[in-house]
Amino acid sequence: MTFEELRREAQSCEQCSLAKTRTNVVFGVGNPRTDLLFVGEAPGYHEDKQGEPFVGAAGKLLDELLASIGMARSDIYIANVLKCRPPGNRDPNPDEIELCKPFLLKQVELIRPRVICALGNFATRLILEKNVSISRVHGQEFRGKGYLVMPTYHPAAALYARTTLTSIEEDFQKLKEIYAKATAAVEAPAELEAVSEQLGLF
Repeated sequence: MTFEELRREAQSCEQCSLAKTRTNVVFGVGNPRTDLLFVGEAPGYHEDKQGEPFVGAAGKLLDELLASIGMARSDIYIANVLKCRPPGNRDPNPDEIELCKPFLLKQVELIRPRVICALGNFATRLILEKNVSISRVHGQEFRGKGYLVMPTYHPAAALYARTTLTSIEEDFQKLKEIYAKATAAVEAPAELEAVSEQLGLF
């Protein structure tokens, strides 16, 4: 399955009741060839209207956090646990997560990121496959299935609490280090091969 085929399948999905209340399916946005994938919780009001994740105040904060580590949306990919907005922005239900999870897992499989930044409890629990609390694991590095994972608070939570904002700002600096380490590990063999060719070792 290609990325575009997966997008079309998600856009026509009617597996749960959210299909009846959504305005748009919010599949994701960004560079599908990136090494850095962000996973949020679910679309909100503005995301549902525009069909794109993180377009409200939380999206503006995410853009600022990305800029603080020298990145922009065009450098990354952003997806959510749920592709449709829960009414009233309530928390995702377990059955909704279970039904929508294959779309996210397929996105991860197709993108093949080196690092995943999980934003908030729901994304962190799904990606790590553990019932953990974001307050306990944020800013830490975990090894996933072929990628590194760093959970942090959802930007929406940081809009209303100064201490959370400070934590997420610090976590993004850690994310920068984790990303640099993950991509350096990939680039090093290629650099070694280039040097070896120059020395006539190959």
